[in-house]
Amino acid sequence: MYKIVGTDGRQYGPVTGDQIRRWLAENRVNAQTLIQAEGSAEWKPLISFSEFASEFRMAPPHIATSSPNPRASNKIAAGVCGILLGCLGIHKFILGYTTAGLIMLLVSILTPIVSCFTFGVAGTFVMAVIGIIEGIIYLTKTDDEFVRIYVDGHREWF
Repeated sequence: MYKIVGTDGRQYGPVTGDQIRRWLAENRVNAQTLIQAEGSAEWKPLISFSEFASEFRMAPPHIATSSPNPRASNKIAAGVCGILLGCLGIHKFILGYTTAGLIMLLVSILTPIVSCFTFGVAGTFVMAVIGIIEGIIYLTKTDDEFVRIYVDGHREWF
């Protein structure tokens, strides 16, 4: 027979070992619940009683791993291409955004030609910066976020 200290700080009991095991299963007591064995003056945590040791066999800790989302298979390729070849819009083509890719490609190629290389480099520079930013954004998203935003959501820019 045992006495226990409830979460309200009050003493309960006497209770049997079977009752304590039921309460463990119901999460009404835990390893740190204070228990006093019959004939003892000492209060100890439940986990310190050998008769309840089998109730606390620890399973190995569950390590949460995120399984890769197969629909995010283009995430890394698009991210790296965005960083390295962003001004050409290659990352847009990888994701299936043909119109956005063509816009980036044409701005990068045509602005230097149209403006006779004076201010046209600015268009290429702007497209490169956009590509770098988008590449970094792609690579920092989790697979599920990437799929939600860029695959399912069809978000072409940033």
